Amino acid sequence: MDIFDNKILCKNCDREMTKTLVHRNGLDLRAVICEKCGEKIIHPADLNKQERFNDLRGKTFSVKLRMVGNSHAISIPKEIFDFMNSLGNGMNERMRRHNEEMDRMVRLCLEDFGKLSLMFNSEDEGDYEDGR
Repeated sequence: MDIFDNKILCKNCDREMTKTLVHRNGLDLRAVICEKCGEKIIHPADLNKQERFNDLRGKTFSVKLRMVGNSHAISIPKEIFDFMNSLGNGMNERMRRHNEEMDRMVRLCLEDFGKLSLMFNSEDEGDYEDGR
């Protein structure tokens, strides 16, 4: 059972809080908000995922370039892959779809000399159409 499945009362107003989503850094975080005073509580598990994202966001990983058939391949570090897979557990439907699509399609773009980008989110497909 999840704590957010229960009625949550605002500590200031003693009124029942309403479920909502808070958007931060591309993540949808579950929350409850008091419509009277604006008090907001974000789900602790979602705050944890946001903290994990922030820890991984600025980290640089060293990976090896390997030959696989006629192509070169790199491996995605386990920390990043595990985080991406965890987004589907307890998160909203958009994140679950994103997780399923990640398994099917990854987009690769040569952005600049020495800079490759991998895109896991099919919603951003148009971002590379003009060569950006």
